[in-house]
Order: sequence, then structure tokens, then C-alpha cells
Amino acid sequence: MKKIIMTGTLAALLTFGGLLVPALAGPVDVVVESAWSRASIGMNRPGAAYMTIRNTGDEPVTLIGLSTPLAMMPEIHETKTNAEGVSSMSAAGEIAIAPGESVALEPGGLHAMLMRLQQPMTEGETFPLTLLFVDGREVTVEVPILGIAARGPED
Repeated sequence: MKKIIMTGTLAALLTFGGLLVPALAGPVDVVVESAWSRASIGMNRPGAAYMTIRNTGDEPVTLIGLSTPLAMMPEIHETKTNAEGVSSMSAAGEIAIAPGESVALEPGGLHAMLMRLQQPMTEGETFPLTLLFVDGREVTVEVPILGIAARGPED
């Protein structure tokens, strides 16, 4: 009986201790702040998510994609406006974030485009959004869904 208790205690300590070990450099050094999204009207139109991604490490990190169970085609898009005032969106591709720098995903600029929604984005709910990095590491953030007219995370 004593051996079983000690084994269980040891397993618990090793599990807890593993949580305290610092992770390797790279996306572990990525801090996601002020994540938010707007509620959708049904599922016919894409949703979007916004946040600030900060590299607190000593090495550059490169964001290469997104994953979420909420949308079949999540991508980072960029909105650009030409000289005539016409705006368009396109996939942004890889996004390098230098050490000590940050990238803002915000309305009217870079943003997480959530295409082919699998369910409506309902105000008051949240969804997981995983940032995928070139070295294979991932950072997952829980994104709150605000009202349809929200203009920022403080709304």
C-alpha cells in the first residue's frame, strides 16, 4: 500500500514539476495580448480575430499559420487600400517578429480571417485559436467573442 501511495505522489510531483520547467526558446517567448473577435451573423460570412503578438525572446519568431476548430480555413490576412481608396484583402504569408517587437492584428490591417465557420460566433462565448510557427511550435489563446459592433477588446 505504501509503495502505491509513494508512486502516486512521485507521479504527481513529476507532473507538477514538469509544468515549472522553462520551455525552449521560440514561440514560448511569444505573448499574446488583448485577443478579441466580433460576433457573426450566422456562418455565411467569415469571422475575424484580433490581438497583439509580442516576441519577448532573444531570437526572431516566424508565424506561418493558424488553427481553430471554429473555422475550416483560418488565415492571416492583410487589408490594403490603394491610391484610389479601394481596399482589398489578401493572405499575408509568413510574419517575422523580431526579438522585443510586436505585431498587431487589428481591424483595417493584419488580422486573423476565419473562413468557412463551423458554427456561429456568439457573443459571450470564446474559442481557441492556435498560432503556428515555422519551427513547429504552437501558442494557443482563448479568444473572447464580443458584440457584433465591438471596436476593440475593451468593448
